[in-house]
Amino acid sequence: MAGTMNLRERKKLATWRAIRSAALRLFDEEGYEATTVEQIAAASNVSRATFFNYFASKEAVVFDQDPEERRDWQALMSERPADEPLWDSLTAILTGFCESLRERMPLQRVLKAQSPTLAQSGQSFGEQFFTDLRNWVAGRNNQSDDLTATLRLNLAVAATLTAYQTWPADESFDDFLRRLERCLREAGPSGHPG
Repeated sequence: MAGTMNLRERKKLATWRAIRSAALRLFDEEGYEATTVEQIAAASNVSRATFFNYFASKEAVVFDQDPEERRDWQALMSERPADEPLWDSLTAILTGFCESLRERMPLQRVLKAQSPTLAQSGQSFGEQFFTDLRNWVAGRNNQSDDLTATLRLNLAVAATLTAYQTWPADESFDDFLRRLERCLREAGPSGHPG
């Protein structure tokens, strides 16, 4: 995508990333609640109005996906072999998606733990991903049983959410990935074709 973007699109993406980077740094240093939109705008050398051109709210800075991330996870999906068992594909896709969040997920988790506003938010940084994943599963033409495919998808998503929800605060991101692998392994079909 970066190679096909024109100069205006590249500048917009650079501004989006500068705002996000400044915001996450301020949230880490000052705390989410104590950081204002004005501080984020000043730290990223944009006006308050420009901030709102890129993010609907301060909360959106924490949860909105980088504009190029969607392309990356769609590539994870499209690269899976058509004859691969569905569970194996889901495991690879979900692990790859979580791995792509290595830099952001730990800070997002800390911010949610520290901020009542974020903790009560219904927004998730994976909403668009999970929608795309459901569409990908529905579009696989080697699925003869929609019920089984939907069940596998829901079990894989539940395993991923369980790994995240049970991830202790004192464990590293690599520990989270091992927890995710365990949850996916335990939730997966035992000896049944994917």
